[in-house]
Parts: sequence; structure tokens; C-alpha cells
Amino acid sequence: MPVFAYQGRTTQGSTAGEIEAPDRTAAVAELRRKAILVTQIKEKAGGLARAAGAAGRFGGRVKDKEMAIFTRQFSTMVDAGLPLVQCLTILAEQSESKTLRSVTSKVAGSVEAGSTLADALRRHPKTFDELYVNLVEVGEAGGILDTVLQRLSVYIEKAAALKRKVKSAMIYPLTIVGVAFIVIIFMLTFVIPTFAKMFTSMGADLPLPTLIVIRLSNFATRFWWLIIGGAVGIVAGIRAYYRTEGGRSLIDALVLKLPVFGTLIRKVAVARFTRTLGTLVSSGVPILEGLRITARTAGNRVVERAVLETRASVTAGKTLAEPLKASTVFPPMVVQMISVGEQTGALDAMLNKIADFYDDEVDTAVTALTALLEPMMIVFLGVVIGGLVIAMYLPIFRLVTLIK
Repeated sequence: MPVFAYQGRTTQGSTAGEIEAPDRTAAVAELRRKAILVTQIKEKAGGLARAAGAAGRFGGRVKDKEMAIFTRQFSTMVDAGLPLVQCLTILAEQSESKTLRSVTSKVAGSVEAGSTLADALRRHPKTFDELYVNLVEVGEAGGILDTVLQRLSVYIEKAAALKRKVKSAMIYPLTIVGVAFIVIIFMLTFVIPTFAKMFTSMGADLPLPTLIVIRLSNFATRFWWLIIGGAVGIVAGIRAYYRTEGGRSLIDALVLKLPVFGTLIRKVAVARFTRTLGTLVSSGVPILEGLRITARTAGNRVVERAVLETRASVTAGKTLAEPLKASTVFPPMVVQMISVGEQTGALDAMLNKIADFYDDEVDTAVTALTALLEPMMIVFLGVVIGGLVIAMYLPIFRLVTLIK
């Protein structure tokens, strides 16, 4: 964030100093709130301004674990009756994250200067997302900041646990495929050329599988740069396509339709949707605002579109369950439980129950997926690597047969 050097007058006389603000207008407004009449103000080109710019470019994001600890400690101190500035100062001093220490220190300065906590947090969107800021704003307005921070810490911890489960499901197959790729490249580049020279010196006719493997080896050793460039190009192309609106919608829709992974991703989406909306509603955020924030944190464009369509229907006077049912993204059980929650006036509690249920469902799905992938990966390795070995030994087997 830019830093401005200013000169001005107060009731005690002339004053000068520095202030951090999003722009020049905001800086002047902040100084006016402090009863300082600005006579000169300009943005600093170096020093703190450069450091702030660098932090904005290279820092800002904080690990979920660190954010959960920060929020829980903040909640405890607020509940104990400590002033906000003192809470933030303590948190800034003891945080292990360099980024979080820097941001918290800036937030403490903004609050001390007269800004609300929510407004101070809003100036650091990379660290404190929209959900976090909106919940804090509701907590400040309702006088339940400690309770809201406690709910936020629970939400962050459970969201992080959900993310870890999905990563654990993906690590195993990616690791196996990566190892298989390295082994195949090693065999094609170093092992098979040795066999090829031996077979050439023998002058014997080679079986078709052996010829195919030797030609693959020749291609890999001669055009390795083309293989690497092609792989990088494909990955970069897919990533660029995913950044487009149509590309992201298509890929997200295909992901949900995958035989095994699609079910897991759908359960993760339901857990995230219900957990986020339940936390927002239970903290007093209006349902329409809650749906808007939930849509932006959905993580899947198909789910995001369904939530936004639901929001539009709710704006038109319909219940929450009706458009969710029409979207076909959410399972019937989820829709029925949300409908019951609306009718009984316990929507937040019902949403949190659904989230807990689907957290367990994700656990079960990850375990089942791992159990299914293990034999599949073993078969994959056996077919690919075993096929290469057998193809190279076929001429030797034929030679042994002829000698007999």
C-alpha cells in the first residue's frame, strides 16, 4: 500500500509525518479524521512505499493453519476484554508468518488511527478474503466479535482439513504416474539403446514389439527437446484455456462428470458450500449477501453458477431449496435438509450438519479412491514397464529357442 509524506496544521501547531493509505484522497480523509488540516502531501517514491509495493506483489497470502491460529488467538483476547489495538499488536509480535506480522501491524495502525477493524482488514484482500471481512464487520456491528472470530477459526480449520483430504487423494496417483514416467524415460534413453546395438550387431530379424520400442527409443533420444516442449506447451495451453470463461466452465463441468474423481469433487463442493453459507448465516450475514460470498468461494464454475441462480431466485421471492433442486448440482438429501431448515428456522444449524456429514463422506470417498487406485496403479506399472522389458527380451528368447 502506498505511503504518503504530509505536512499540516493542528490546534497545537504545525505537524508532519507519514501515513499509509490506498490513494491520496483516502490519505487526506484519514488525516482530516485525526483533526489535521493538510497543507502538503505527496506519495513517497522509495523506502516504505517500495517495501509496501513489494509486499503487495510477492506476499500477502497466509497458510490456512497460521490464519486459523491467528483467528483463534484473536477471539480469545477479544473475549478476555483486551482493546483491539492491543490484541493486534500482540498478534503481530508473536505470529510466525512474516507476511501476517507485517499485515497485522498495518491493521493495528489503521485501527489506532480510527478505522473500524473490518475496513482495516479490507485493505489487505490477499490476506483477509471477502468472507473474513464480512463476518468481522457483522461481529463488530452486533457486538459479538469474539463469537464471530471463534466461528471463523473453526471454519478455516475445517476448510483446511477438507483441502488436505483432497490433496491426499491426488498425491498417490500423481506420484505413481510421475515415477512411471521417469522410469520409462530412463529405459528409453539409456537401457534400450544398449539392447538395440546388440540386436543390430546380431543381424537377426526383430519381433514387431521390439521394433516399436526401439523406434520409440530412437525418437526419445533424438527429439527429447520436442517431447519436453510439447508437454510444457500442452500444460500451458490447458492453463491458459482454463483462465477463459468458457474454458473454465467446460473443464469444471467435465471434472464433475468424471467416474470416480467427479463424485469426490461434488462432495467437496457440497461440503464447502454448506460450511461457508452456514457460517455466514449463523453469524448474522443476510442470506442474499451470504449466497453471493459463497458463490465466489465455490471453487467450481458450475457450482458458482448454480449458487448465483439460486440467489436470483431467492431475490424473486422463492425459497432456497427450490432453485437448488432445479440446479441438479446438489443431491436430493441436501435439498431436503435445507428445506427442513428453512421451515423450522434453523437453516444455519442444518447447513452445518450437512457440512459435517459431507466432511465424513469425503473421508470415505478418499479411502475408497485410494483402495481402488492401488491395484490400478500396480497394473499400470506392470503393463507399461513390463511390456518394455518383455519387448526387449523377445529376440533373446527367440535366439535361445533357435540354439536348442
